[in-house]
Amino acid sequence: MKFTLALAQIDTKLGVVSANLDKHLDYIQQARKQGADLVVFPELSLTGYILQDLVPTVAASPTPNDPTFAPLLKASKDIDILVGFVERDARSLHYISAAYLSQGALLHVHRKIYLPTYGMFDEGRFWASGDSIRAFDTRFGRFGVLICEDFWHASPPYLLWMDGAELLIFISASPGRGLTDSPKLESARWVEHVCGAYASLFTCYVASNNRVGFEDGVTYWGGASVFDPLGELVAQGPYHEEALTLAEVDTRLLERTRTRLPLLRDERPDLVQRELSRILNPPREESRP
Repeated sequence: MKFTLALAQIDTKLGVVSANLDKHLDYIQQARKQGADLVVFPELSLTGYILQDLVPTVAASPTPNDPTFAPLLKASKDIDILVGFVERDARSLHYISAAYLSQGALLHVHRKIYLPTYGMFDEGRFWASGDSIRAFDTRFGRFGVLICEDFWHASPPYLLWMDGAELLIFISASPGRGLTDSPKLESARWVEHVCGAYASLFTCYVASNNRVGFEDGVTYWGGASVFDPLGELVAQGPYHEEALTLAEVDTRLLERTRTRLPLLRDERPDLVQRELSRILNPPREESRP
């Protein structure tokens, strides 16, 4: 199967959901006109990132009755959509979440697992942590979604691979860090390096979409990218500007790659489970009399 993926690396207005929603709807229309089947937005694309005390005021629910999601669900009747948003659950806990919408319905929600609290990051202060990693079926194949810090840890993409994901979608609000003599920031180099490595190791497509713009003194560098199951870069968005980057995903290439390089076939999740159990539950030393 072939389908066209669009990565909308956009700037957002901090806490101004109505303006951000209008921008989403505009980019969705652009993606449709260019023949895209799925359009992906960055982390917290509907709200902005450095929300802090604004978190409860911008929370939404991916349901037809929600004023933010109602027009997005309607738009998803013609094109699949992945958006980043603030999710509030029944206990009034808030999550950094991503919602996949398709044919007018909610198909999947991923809640960010790893909340960084190092360097400039303070996510653990404002957010609850997700506790589930699941691949899910779409009309284009089986996908997995992770949010920013999630894909800096080896276990989430590995679990999605084991769960049958053919396309790993990583969305982020990655700040620009690491100035060098190169025009490419160190943060951009590392993200692209990791995405290409995951594509090769897991013999699947990897799509990464990062936001752009400035927010509270922080700059975001964009640079959307798509890697194929061979680890080759097949699409690249510009740095530091809004853009819509399109790429064709061909699952037949995935099938050919996995036939030639049967890493998934030969993987030993049973061994991983057994050894993790050993590591997490070491035998107790017998107490001496």
